[in-house]
Amino acid sequence: MAHIHLGEGSFPLWALALWTAVGVGLISIVVYRVRKGGIKTQHIALAGIGAAASFAVFQLNLPVWGGIHMNLTGLVGILAGPTLGALVALVVNIFSAALGHGAVGLLGANTLVNATEAIVAYYIFKTLLGMDWDIFPASAGAATIGLSAGALLMGAIIVISGVNGSALPRADLTVAVAGLVGLNLGVAVIEGILTGFIVQFLASVRPDLVGLTDRQHDDEEPAGVTA
Repeated sequence: MAHIHLGEGSFPLWALALWTAVGVGLISIVVYRVRKGGIKTQHIALAGIGAAASFAVFQLNLPVWGGIHMNLTGLVGILAGPTLGALVALVVNIFSAALGHGAVGLLGANTLVNATEAIVAYYIFKTLLGMDWDIFPASAGAATIGLSAGALLMGAIIVISGVNGSALPRADLTVAVAGLVGLNLGVAVIEGILTGFIVQFLASVRPDLVGLTDRQHDDEEPAGVTA
């Protein structure tokens, strides 16, 4: 959902180096966890489908205040998990940058933003399920929180980095970015609700896809028999 729609050379070199290094560090941790823990086959399939859907939706950009759109990273994180969700964010950003949707130099920053959305959404979803929330509010709330975290991180990255060639003082830039973040927070709610409906449907037909098999087994476990 959040994405830095700035052209090449918009960030100073130190900022490009910083966010690229942080992004590479995050993906390195993700790859290490994948190599160490392995990946379930169904998660690979979900990640592939999620990447295709995310990329397709990602290209539908509304040219409002720098550009807004949905990208389903919260949904991908909930279904595929945090590690594959982060890798999907990287792949989607690479292909999007190749099509001119986002600068190549901002791959590190944008991957960091979108991977954060997937990771936060996954852990919030699992936490809410552990608190016995129903599927729809848990998934909708998790996706909204994850996307909101990405929007806030996007705003912070832009304000910290500054924009080359901008005549706005840092304070005015902060106000302008705050407006963009606020707009993205509104879109986060819409995408969160959409995510809730999708996850609720999947839970009704394939509960194993959203990790509900163990939970249902526990609910159906008969009480112990006493003599």
